Amino acid sequence: MILDHCSSGRILMEADLVPMQGERFQPTGFADLGAAVYTLPSGKRMLLVESAQSMANRLEQTIITPDGEVIPELTGLSYVTASLSGENITEGLCVSTLTEPHRLASPFIISDKAFQEKFRQEAAYSAKSRLNWKKIYAALFKYDVNSLLHGVFLSTIDGGRIKSPRLISAFIEAENVREAVSGGVKNSFDPTGTLRHADCDKNVYSNVPYQRTEYTAERITAYFNLDVGGIRSTGLPVEAQELLTSMALYKVRRLLNNNLRLRTACDLRLTGDIRLSGLDSLPSEADLRVCVQRAILDCNSLFADPPVTRLTESVILKKEKDSGDDSDTGEND
Repeated sequence: MILDHCSSGRILMEADLVPMQGERFQPTGFADLGAAVYTLPSGKRMLLVESAQSMANRLEQTIITPDGEVIPELTGLSYVTASLSGENITEGLCVSTLTEPHRLASPFIISDKAFQEKFRQEAAYSAKSRLNWKKIYAALFKYDVNSLLHGVFLSTIDGGRIKSPRLISAFIEAENVREAVSGGVKNSFDPTGTLRHADCDKNVYSNVPYQRTEYTAERITAYFNLDVGGIRSTGLPVEAQELLTSMALYKVRRLLNNNLRLRTACDLRLTGDIRLSGLDSLPSEADLRVCVQRAILDCNSLFADPPVTRLTESVILKKEKDSGDDSDTGEND
């Protein structure tokens, strides 16, 4: 068991990355801020290449198929899906805790009255009593292992008191960075922009010059932090703790091996060995897959029956506010 080889409360991993080709790369950007460049006390310029929020999503995506289900290799894992139906709703529309940004807290899932009541009972949850975290963690694990691993905030359940932090977190940063400024132009066959389609009058026709800022760096590093102490503190059976540990490491391996094209101009690859703290060595992706599969079988009795909970939800299309009607103030007015 991997847990038997953990020598501390954290498994810390560092992986050196380089651009797939050339030296330039495009970092993440933030509204009204742009690239997150900052300076260390030593004067070294640093750059956040990928945020913790984005890395959580990318780790989740390593085990999801294009249709939003878990990959066949991990069949038997617990999660929740919701088939959505309603007037003017596309037939076959489905969401799941694997794809929804809020995981189990998605309003399309936790708003199901029968499911929410079942979860509340199994979690022994009441807005007016002391929280039983052992039962809460057991309920989260039963219905959606992913929510327990990557964190969830059940804000819409009475009182909004159930908030479980990430057990695996990650980010990518670059050091000693320099701007690489370039640009280009979008050329139209009619550079004047006077020739337009009858049904599109947006200003997208003429030639449009643009500037872009990429970066070069002395070093790019991906950091991963697996909270083994947090996993143990859940009070879950040892087989459940082993599943959380092995699946987190499996996702890290899959991300580093296959999923480092972060953006069009940010295609990275692993270089060198992964540096570890708290674990003697990181098993290969194939070995970790076997560990996860074995753990899923061992945890069968801890999952919902069947492990994939499938809901059917009615949804509505929100009507656009009439510009001439000010009777609906809305919470942002």
